[in-house]
Amino acid sequence: MSWVSEGSGLDPGAAPSWLKPLLDNASDVKQAYRRRVPPEVFAMVTAERDKLGAPPAGREAAVLVLFSGPPDSPTGGPPEDADLLVTVRASTLRHHAGQAAFPGGAVDPGDDSPVQTALREANEETGVDTMRLSPLATLERLFIPPSGFHVVPVLAYSPDPGPVAVVDEAETAIVARVPLRAFINPENRIMVYRSANTRRFAGPAFLLNEMLVWGFTGQVISAMLDVAGWAQPWNTDDVRELDDAMALVGGQDGYGVAQP
Repeated sequence: MSWVSEGSGLDPGAAPSWLKPLLDNASDVKQAYRRRVPPEVFAMVTAERDKLGAPPAGREAAVLVLFSGPPDSPTGGPPEDADLLVTVRASTLRHHAGQAAFPGGAVDPGDDSPVQTALREANEETGVDTMRLSPLATLERLFIPPSGFHVVPVLAYSPDPGPVAVVDEAETAIVARVPLRAFINPENRIMVYRSANTRRFAGPAFLLNEMLVWGFTGQVISAMLDVAGWAQPWNTDDVRELDDAMALVGGQDGYGVAQP
């Protein structure tokens, strides 16, 4: 299906001042995303996308990129207690099993916008009260092989989204409001590649105490940090194979502490 309007239900004026740099530069996220994708991988993804053509029914999807935190910040940047809602997919799923992800999923026949899809899916996966959220903007569609989905990230904000938790263990293993400072902390940043590929195909990842955030989600977060001006210099030469990086998950005391 085709959505009526990708902008429906958006209220950019609800963004706190510390989110404005991201919102003002949201149109640059896709280009920043592409800069972190190795040229060989980008060429392969583009060829696969072009081969599939326009998204067929069931291949449109949306994810909720939910920032939470106080509306005011003494530094002008993200407050110390700002966070980002992230899940870890169940290990039994067909696509992207065990990966960290934004809550979201495929469009349902009754959905008329990415906003509606993202909010519905987030509620189904995390129990978040969508009435407490303010959708701010949609990013450009991004193509994800091998599932073939064209995904629209929906940026949203809430000063307090309320409790979140795993709703269906068959779909989701972890639901967490991860401190934004954990993603900004350069000590938590590495590059990751699959053993089936090579180090040339490594992409940005975040090694946290509960999860390794890599792949599509890691790329999007990395791109958002770049365009918002939140990114700090980090060691892009720290390149690890995926299984080796996953083996380190759980090896720290808090989100802001570096892994060994």
